[in-house]
Amino acid sequence: MALLQAGRAFEAVEVSLRDKPASLLALSPKATVPVLQLPDGSVIEESWDIIRWALAAPDALGWWARAQSPANLDLLQRNDGDFKRHLDRWKYPQRYPSGSLTPDAHRDRAMDVLLQPLEARLQSAAFLGGATPCATDLAVMPFVRQFASVDPGWFVTQNVPSVRAWLDGWLVSPLFAACMCKLPAQEAIRFPSL
Repeated sequence: MALLQAGRAFEAVEVSLRDKPASLLALSPKATVPVLQLPDGSVIEESWDIIRWALAAPDALGWWARAQSPANLDLLQRNDGDFKRHLDRWKYPQRYPSGSLTPDAHRDRAMDVLLQPLEARLQSAAFLGGATPCATDLAVMPFVRQFASVDPGWFVTQNVPSVRAWLDGWLVSPLFAACMCKLPAQEAIRFPSL
């Protein structure tokens, strides 16, 4: 979404993580996605770093600048830390040995770690950037989407109406629709700059 928003041309390749292609392993020994290879051959392997590269310069619309507030950086840290850990243990309980918490307890912790603070923020502004979106919206939204999709019936009953409205707005946005086109496995499609 950041690459599209910034109007940067790029080539997207659908990767099956069950059958990682040699080209992915050559770019990134971690073999995780996303991975961005720049024209000079250098590689960026972390989502936030890709977002920074796409939006930071030039940042004419302020998407990167608005993401640098302490409150946004705190939400990003919560998202990338405890929230992801609890989300994974709720979404994929079979992958993690049973610990002291049940999957539902992980779900509840995820709510406390990120969704409640996010709700408080979004009650006073439509986006994490205020009246307009910022890079933090782009970084956090996919994980909130994952969380909501684990048990949609449960999620709609939770007292986070501002989070639901924010998420629903992103899910119907042209930017989200443009980046969600399904590609044939391991085939590339070129996205020209907008």
